[in-house]
Amino acid sequence: MVEVVDGTQRVGRLVLAGLPIGNQEDAPPRLLHALEGARVIAAEDTRRLKQFASRSGIRLGGESGARIVSYYDQNETRRGEELLGDLRRGEEVLVVTDAGMPGVSDPGYRLAAACANEGIPVTAIPGPSAVTTALVVSGLPTDRFCFEGFPPRKGLKGYLDELADERRTMVFFESPHRIAATLEAMAAAFGADRRAAVCRELTKTYEEVRRGGLGELAGWAAEGVRGEISVVVEGARPRAERTSDADLVAAVAGLEDEGVRRKEAIVRIAKETGVPKRRVYDLVHGVVEVGSGEAE
Repeated sequence: MVEVVDGTQRVGRLVLAGLPIGNQEDAPPRLLHALEGARVIAAEDTRRLKQFASRSGIRLGGESGARIVSYYDQNETRRGEELLGDLRRGEEVLVVTDAGMPGVSDPGYRLAAACANEGIPVTAIPGPSAVTTALVVSGLPTDRFCFEGFPPRKGLKGYLDELADERRTMVFFESPHRIAATLEAMAAAFGADRRAAVCRELTKTYEEVRRGGLGELAGWAAEGVRGEISVVVEGARPRAERTSDADLVAAVAGLEDEGVRRKEAIVRIAKETGVPKRRVYDLVHGVVEVGSGEAE
């Protein structure tokens, strides 16, 4: 619902604005104009926003000033309801995060969804994104990709195992104190030779892009990595058409003869051939017949 004043319906508008991910000079003129003209600004960190405005030489809200409120993970639900109230009364609300686009691993999605549900207009001022920036500098395929955000703290192995057969290039975010363990877990799930790139401090003074196999990168990260980090991982290669079911069973048996436990042998052969682990498991245990085709 929107407010009606003197028979005129006032419709608010939500504006999602992207801030630079590192380099201040990446701020477009449209963003600066919007910040100067805003009446209501919801910021992930109000202190950082004010510092950004000061460095840019602008005044938030112009001469009359803007009402600036905090809008971060811990208060997103409560603050979102307050902002919806502003929007219903016909206000334009500008949402910004510390860096990048609101709604991408940052607050903004729920408010945008609520506005869409109520018919309140939603628009965006595009800005730099660590997701696409990391992707294009990684040297990995860019034609098809998916964004996975921050890997979970619990259940990491199972989460990565489910992504082992993902054919698209994958982009992740990770914190400095977890990057070494995450790369090690990725090497175990995807294979140590799977190509990847660790992108650190993108667009900043000490920007670094380290490329290599996941095993190699895990060893490098063990020495300690600092800064904002994005990880880009090559998608799984398609299963070789000439790898028959009989060859898969024989390969697992061969590893078992060498003393490798069956479970590990199945995982290794699945990674080497690109065949889903469940398929190899079912063939080895007789759940499906050899030559029966792909499992559903």
